[in-house]
Amino acid sequence: MAEHILMIEDDAGLASLVAEYLARFGLRVSVAANGSEGLRMLRPGRYDALILDVMLPDIDGFEICRQVRARSDLPILMLTARGDETDRVVGLELGADDYLPKPFSPRELLARLRAVLRRHSAPRADARSLLRFGRLEIDRDAREVRIDGEARALTGYQFELLWTLASNAGRVMSRDALMDQLKGEELEAFDRSLDVHVSRIRAAIEDNPKQPRRIITVRGAGYVFARQQDSNGHD
Repeated sequence: MAEHILMIEDDAGLASLVAEYLARFGLRVSVAANGSEGLRMLRPGRYDALILDVMLPDIDGFEICRQVRARSDLPILMLTARGDETDRVVGLELGADDYLPKPFSPRELLARLRAVLRRHSAPRADARSLLRFGRLEIDRDAREVRIDGEARALTGYQFELLWTLASNAGRVMSRDALMDQLKGEELEAFDRSLDVHVSRIRAAIEDNPKQPRRIITVRGAGYVFARQQDSNGHD
């Protein structure tokens, strides 16, 4: 069955162009012309991904992203005519999986969309399906992260990033190495995107995200996932 994409975009011409282009590659696209209509159309399990414009006539895309992420891990690819890096960081901090500034090529949109769909729906071959580190559990089969048994919300990209770091616990991983594993041959996101996702993961799993004990920044080198927390931690 074709993957079903919801696009919330008030530019009817652009929405039609994107829908026609994606259809050529086996993707089915439904379009909502504003935020209110898009939120009404969203139903659990109905769509495989959301393409979300930031500048909408009623509810801005940031608020829609916030509402969707509060109840779902649906992959979200945000679009905007604003090129300010701050806007892109805000979108990622709210839980978007990726961000594409306008104008964009349909080919680039397709590449990024396929990347977020793949990360969300296709678990990688790995003999391990559950990683445990003290109070933290990372469950690949359920695609769930738990602290003391309580699920913590992460996007598909953030789950894969955490899994990659945790699978290599104790090993310093550079940003380039992480991007290579997470994106493969797909187009790379802008420079700060990885750091924003790490910040979101820390907010979900660390007791004090401002003083992380689990995902440690190694200046000039990258990140390392600590097998054990320090003497003030719980491991």
